[in-house]
Amino acid sequence: MKTIGGYVRDHGARRSSAVALVFEGLETSYGELDRRASRIANGLAAMGLQPGARVAYLGKNRDVYFEYWMGAIRAGMVLVPINWRLAPPEVAYILHDCSPVLLVADPEFLARLDPAPGCPVLLTEAGEGELFAQWRDRQAEGDPQADGGYEDVVLQLYTSGTTGNPKGAMLTNRSLLALRDAVPAEALPDWYRWSAEDVALVAMPIFHISGSGWGLWALQHGAKAIVVRDFDPHQVLDLLVRYRITKLMIVPTALRIVCDDPKAADTDFSFLETICYGGSAIPLDLLRQAIGVFGCGFAQMYGMTETAGTITGLPPQDHDVDGNPRMGSVGLPLPGVEIRILGPDGAELARGEVGEIAIRSDATMTGYYNRPEATAETIDADGWLRTGDAGRMDADGYVYLADRIKDMIITGGENVYPAEVENALFSHPDVHDVAVIGVPDPKWGEAVKAIVVPVEGRQPDPVAIIAWARERIAAYKAPKSIAFCEALPRNPSGKVLRRLLREQYR
Repeated sequence: MKTIGGYVRDHGARRSSAVALVFEGLETSYGELDRRASRIANGLAAMGLQPGARVAYLGKNRDVYFEYWMGAIRAGMVLVPINWRLAPPEVAYILHDCSPVLLVADPEFLARLDPAPGCPVLLTEAGEGELFAQWRDRQAEGDPQADGGYEDVVLQLYTSGTTGNPKGAMLTNRSLLALRDAVPAEALPDWYRWSAEDVALVAMPIFHISGSGWGLWALQHGAKAIVVRDFDPHQVLDLLVRYRITKLMIVPTALRIVCDDPKAADTDFSFLETICYGGSAIPLDLLRQAIGVFGCGFAQMYGMTETAGTITGLPPQDHDVDGNPRMGSVGLPLPGVEIRILGPDGAELARGEVGEIAIRSDATMTGYYNRPEATAETIDADGWLRTGDAGRMDADGYVYLADRIKDMIITGGENVYPAEVENALFSHPDVHDVAVIGVPDPKWGEAVKAIVVPVEGRQPDPVAIIAWARERIAAYKAPKSIAFCEALPRNPSGKVLRRLLREQYR
């Protein structure tokens, strides 16, 4: 099977002049990307580094990141991108855990390296240290062809650590490529197919699978990747038009900002083929607005770091401006993905019953770095990965998320999944965004509380919102109280950080 390195080599040889990366106006061709990957690999080898070693990156989205990754792969090494939003102790923990032999960093984040990483540091921009580009360009250019095999680890992404220290999920060539390589392109869903003519906006953070994975999909297919340092939804319209983007990944909250831009209604987006989104379902009013603005297909994607990203998708044909039950789902498993719904005893549940979602596919990580016990708790001997997400599957195979199992609210002995309550509240005309949590209650054990971001210019009545919910879901599921805020805390993939809300409102 062809590896990531093999794809870059082939594009470098066959489509040398085609543009691979665009970053702040600077274009890098596939030929140049191929040559730079070789120089980086030779530089790593010249430092005496061995295959399998970890090299780290602490910085924002850049073209240099993808060059660095392709070079590390060509040297048989593993890239570890680090979340630049983390505090110094959190950065220090990851550096200690993965023990990198080289760190490439943006100068603005050097202050977070406390203590020092214990390895050489190269800078992406001018600062107090050696520039990565200068180091790269003085290395030998010949291809060392020291890539690892299809089962070798090439990327290590750290989980969010909401239940303890983050864990390094090890992703192989197989993890990142197999779901596309295992079946003919024509057997893949239309929205999941890519070609060399595609132009993708890489705006999600590269320390997240949605950033690195989206960029990789473009490079795998010889497409053009427009890499933006920071994701600013107010700039998306200009980027879409300037580069004629065909594929966009975005979270619903950011999509609403794009749609509300006054210029959106008067812009021709006929070049845009698919908008993929994740992190949460798309509210029906936003879908109507977005389809009116863009006129393209929409696909919801579900996955996690441990599954190398997307493993189910709700296709465009299931997005209905009049609404339908399937729009509450995350769609169907991709070809090559098996999904089961498991009860507390590990037995498979009947269709329609809520339990833990378990996944088996070739995209699954090989395990957590230096964490055999945690790996065994997550992936069983038959390759089934326990996601920690609660959900159900209907008779047609569509998967519906209930919530994270740990986020389930037990009120008066009844189980309440926040997502179900949120779906009821999202349809209220005064609700722009909402998250539901459980808070301690002397009578019920836990009470359902909704934190609402109002529609701009509105002042919703809490009593009316609660009544709205009681008309749509069982009374015990409806919120007992409402709080208002300007914005919900979310991680880079758009998922609400309920832990922070629970800490605030308990």
